[in-house]
Amino acid sequence: MTKPGEVYRVDLGMGGKVRMMLVVSREDSDAPRALSICVPITTANRDSSYEVELPARPFFKAKSFANVQGLQAIQHHELREKVGVIFGEPLNEVRTALRYAMEL
Repeated sequence: MTKPGEVYRVDLGMGGKVRMMLVVSREDSDAPRALSICVPITTANRDSSYEVELPARPFFKAKSFANVQGLQAIQHHELREKVGVIFGEPLNEVRTALRYAMEL
């Protein structure tokens, strides 16, 4: 089970690469599937409403952004290593960007 705001390294497989992903799905110990909804973390900023600048953390090597257009369901067994947590206002900004992206 994962919690919102947790950051994991995820191996995206076939031609993908290991990248950090931010869990945005709710904590649910009774979910019917072992999936977490995540957004990728990137260092490429296109200065759009789909990207949220994240605060500096020891597990980031450079300025990093949550890219909500890359929203994906990740199976729990694909979550390799928990590297840290993003919480508070930065996580709220990611949620706001998700609402914008999905017109919610």
